[in-house]
Amino acid sequence: MARVLSGRVERIGLKNARWVMSQVGTDQTENRQVEVPDQQAAVRLVIDWLERTTMFAKIAAVGHRVVHGGSRYYQPELVTAELLEELRKISPYDPDHLPGEIELIEAFRKHDLNLPQVACFDTAFHHDMPRVAQIVPIPRRFEAAGVRRYGFHGLSYAFLMEELGRVAGPKEARGRVILAHLGAGASLAAVQDGHSIDTTMGFTPASGLVMGTRTGDIDPGLVRFLSRAEAMSAEQFDSLANHESGLVGVSETSSDVRDLLERQSVDVRAAEAIDLFCYQAKRWIGAFAAALGGLDTLVFAGGIGENAPEIRRRICAGLGFFGITLDESRNAANALLISTDHGPVKVRVIHTDEEMMIAKATARLTAAPQRDSSLSTNQDPSNMMKEPTDVKTRNQEGTP
Repeated sequence: MARVLSGRVERIGLKNARWVMSQVGTDQTENRQVEVPDQQAAVRLVIDWLERTTMFAKIAAVGHRVVHGGSRYYQPELVTAELLEELRKISPYDPDHLPGEIELIEAFRKHDLNLPQVACFDTAFHHDMPRVAQIVPIPRRFEAAGVRRYGFHGLSYAFLMEELGRVAGPKEARGRVILAHLGAGASLAAVQDGHSIDTTMGFTPASGLVMGTRTGDIDPGLVRFLSRAEAMSAEQFDSLANHESGLVGVSETSSDVRDLLERQSVDVRAAEAIDLFCYQAKRWIGAFAAALGGLDTLVFAGGIGENAPEIRRRICAGLGFFGITLDESRNAANALLISTDHGPVKVRVIHTDEEMMIAKATARLTAAPQRDSSLSTNQDPSNMMKEPTDVKTRNQEGTP
C-alpha cells in the first residue's frame, strides 16, 4: 500500500484556513487560502476537488471515519442503506459529527451508487472495555437506549498500539500504556496487554479532557443553573459546551494551541488556557496510572502531542514520582523517544495515522487494489492514499 498524495484542510472554522495538497516525494504542492467555516464547507471542497481533477474516475473504494456507531456498529462495515438508516437514527448521539459524515457518504453514493464505501467506527478500540469503565451512573433504563461510555479516537489508538509494537517491541506494547491523542479534539486512553481499559471520552466526544472548543467534563449542575440564570435552552447549552468553550472559551481568542502559545506571554487568558490543558492532561495521566497499577509507557500523538514540545514538557513536569523524566533535547526535537535512558517509564512521540487504518480496512472489505487516491480534511497534516480512498471530515485536527 503506497501513499502518493498528502492532503489537508487546515484551520477549519478559523480564519486563514488553507487547502494544502502535495505529491509525496516531489516538490509539487498546491497551497492556497480557502473559506471553510464548517465541516460541510470542507466536504464540498473535497467533492469539488475530486470532480475537478477527475479523481472520481479512478476511485475503487472509499473509506470513512465515522465517529459513532452506537451499540450496534463498531467493526468496519460496508455502507448499506440499512447502515445509513441506523446512523440517521443515532445522530442525536453525536449531532456535531454524524450528520456531516452521513452527508459525505451520501455525496459519494449520489455520484456513484455502485462505488463501495466502508464505515470505520472510532469506538471500536474501546468496545470491550471492562464493564465498570462502560457504565454511566444514571438509571439503568437508559442503558437499553444505548447510553454507555463508548470512547473515541479508536482508529488512532489502534494504529498507535501497532506502531508501538513495531518500534519498541511486543513486550512494551503489552505493558501498561497511556496513549495521549492531543489535538483540537483530545483524549487519553489506558491500555493494558494491548486492550483499552479506560478512556477519557465517554458517551460523546465532548467529555473528558478540555479541548479546543469543548468543555470536557463539567458539573452537570451547570445545565440547571444556566437554564435559570440565562434562560438557556438545551440546544443553546449544547452549542456552548461543544463550540464556544474549552480553550477558545477560556482564552476568548483562539482554540488553536499554536495561537495560544504565541500569546501566553502577553495575554493572561491564553496563558490560563494552556495551563488548564496541561493540568488536566497531567491529572488524567495520574488517574490512568492508578487504574493500570503503574505505568511503563506514555505515548503522545495528534497535532499537539506530536508537534508541541512545550505542551509535552509541561504535562510531564512533576511526574518524576511516576518515573517520567524527559530529555530536554530529545523533546525539543520531537524525537521518537523523549524520555531519558535511565527512567523506568518510556515517553514516546508517535505520528498517528488513522488514514492507514481506514485504508487497510477498506481494502480488506472490498478487496480493492491499492492504486487510487484519498483525501482527509484535518487541521494538521494528514495523508492521502492511493486506492482505496479514505475520506474523513473533522472540524479540526484530532477531533472526533
